Amino acid sequence: MFRPTRILQAALIALTTAGCAATPPKTASPRAEAAGPASSTAPERNAGVVAIKSLAEPASIRAGESHSGRTLFFTAAGQLTEDIAAYARDVSRTRQVPLDVVTDLLLQAQYNPTAVKLMRPTSGRIKRSWATYRQRNVDPVRIRRGVAFWQEHRADLDRISQAYGVPPSVIVAILGVETVYGQIMGDFKVLDALFTLGFAYPDDSRPERSQLFRDQLADLIQLHHEGELDARIVQGSFAGAMGMPQFMPGSLIRYAVDGNGDGRIDLRNNPVDAMASIANFLRAHGWEPGLPVFAPARLSAANQGMVDGGIFPKRTWAELRKAGAAAHGQASHAAPWQQARLGVVNLVDEPRNTTEYRLGTPNFFAITHYNRSYFYASSVADLASELAAQMGYGNPN
Repeated sequence: MFRPTRILQAALIALTTAGCAATPPKTASPRAEAAGPASSTAPERNAGVVAIKSLAEPASIRAGESHSGRTLFFTAAGQLTEDIAAYARDVSRTRQVPLDVVTDLLLQAQYNPTAVKLMRPTSGRIKRSWATYRQRNVDPVRIRRGVAFWQEHRADLDRISQAYGVPPSVIVAILGVETVYGQIMGDFKVLDALFTLGFAYPDDSRPERSQLFRDQLADLIQLHHEGELDARIVQGSFAGAMGMPQFMPGSLIRYAVDGNGDGRIDLRNNPVDAMASIANFLRAHGWEPGLPVFAPARLSAANQGMVDGGIFPKRTWAELRKAGAAAHGQASHAAPWQQARLGVVNLVDEPRNTTEYRLGTPNFFAITHYNRSYFYASSVADLASELAAQMGYGNPN
């Protein structure tokens, strides 16, 4: 079990770590935990509005090497290999963690072949299907359990939603898609998963991926040193994500918050902390209160060619309208979403040879920072709409 701590994720198979600033986080700042309580301060409040927590991301750890198929991480004498020893020194220097603490944790890490197998690229190309993906995530189980979860935590959800400006439906939908409201949080040792994927990532053509996992491993070591979790036993997904909202260690450091003001953050066992941390994450990544996730607009063939696949909206409504877009119904020309940056979203269904196009607002793209996939963000929005319809309020669109 964890000692008082705090943990979390925003990222997974289509994993992305939020933030790109190079300034190291202050070690005195409150953290987040995955399985046990942690001492922390509640988020600052001013006239009922929460101050968004968003710490800067430190520079990447440049030492260390990854090779597909690698199985040698320790010398015959039981010491770290040269490149991993250099990695340990870099982590110690940049994260202000004693070298013996870093080395001891790395020596306890074990290669996990299952993590490699699950992360290995598939042989052959799998056809993308939005209809199949949506059916899997906007399903009767998630809708039924989501309504029950919302009803059980309604007072806290409404309070968090009002404070952060994120609809309760979106918060509940992310919990549903990620872990079915805490039912499936993963049983991989996070230390082993991050160590394995950081130094033996199964695709040498993607060096940025192994770099990501080495940086997350450094975040985990930092959290362990600061007493926020016990890296020797904490469990999560095969990619190292933890708790009800499946936060990676870096997101845990930078975005987890104390949702109920009890002075600790527990994202594995405390739904209120998990809900508030999701709302905080979205606000820190561009969520704008009052905007829908998808703009109520009809797109032209010219608009459909504007898909860029990115996670930041770049188009203006004037530009989109000039190319043929039109607002649905009686949408006012003064609608707030028309003043925001927008992006064309393509939801491809290759087996059916169809593509659905939608117009994403900054709120859609905030969700893509949780997971870069347009399928993921759209399924969250659609599940949120289904849940809101059941509850009678809180529709994100």
